[in-house]
Amino acid sequence: MQIKYLGTAAAEGWPALFCECDNCKRAREGGGRNIRTRSQALIDNCILIDFPPDTFSHTLYNGLDLSCIRNCLITHDHSDHLDAEDIGMLRKGFAHTGRAGIFRFFGTSSSGLKISSVIDNADLSEDCRASFTQIRPFESFIVAGYNITPLEADHSADTFPVIYSIGKGSRTILYANDTGIFPESTWDHFRKSSVVFDFVSLDCTAGLLEGWRNGHMGLDSCTETANRLKEQGNAGRDTVFCVNHFSHNGMATYDELIPIAGKAGFNVSYDGMTVDF
Repeated sequence: MQIKYLGTAAAEGWPALFCECDNCKRAREGGGRNIRTRSQALIDNCILIDFPPDTFSHTLYNGLDLSCIRNCLITHDHSDHLDAEDIGMLRKGFAHTGRAGIFRFFGTSSSGLKISSVIDNADLSEDCRASFTQIRPFESFIVAGYNITPLEADHSADTFPVIYSIGKGSRTILYANDTGIFPESTWDHFRKSSVVFDFVSLDCTAGLLEGWRNGHMGLDSCTETANRLKEQGNAGRDTVFCVNHFSHNGMATYDELIPIAGKAGFNVSYDGMTVDF
């Protein structure tokens, strides 16, 4: 399997819009991998995760070809993960396309309200251009040959947030953005399923700030999460751990975080990063 990180920032991007803090200044000066757009990922050039407002820029600069994508998993309906209005760009007159197959979105009920409204208003269902399927935590489903399991996340409860276990063949990835330490219901699922992840992507919004256990994580709580996955047998010697989804308030730019995260056993994502596992 392969994951491509199209965007790796939290809601404000990095450098943040309007911000003049030292963390944003260092990112601007450093450029390159220190510049982060809102989080989005692509699995095997087949399954898109989230549809943020930077999706358009990802088609321009990170090689995202939406004509090849048929399926998109939504984690929750916060605006940095779901820009529903842009889905309306699939409508006739805006998208002159010969694509075969409907663009399918999957998410929980709150995401569905926003996506379905756009689909209805733009006649995307009638024109067979887009659809929405409601999912529920711990109810697995198959998409394009991949076994997808949404899992409960510790984030804004009113968004009914989920993280995803995505598997195909002998490989499985855990994509866990916008969550604090996982709810016990998710840890119980891991124990009962005996899944062993090959790749684990963890929310690190707080960066080097300590004590973030709810809603988001920092490097310290990512380390705690990785250790528990290993202790439960859900991660092994060959499991690759990567931190992702960064806020400028987390202090360390990409260049600064690399040696610190490396000592803790983590790779650090950057926009455009591709990992095969």
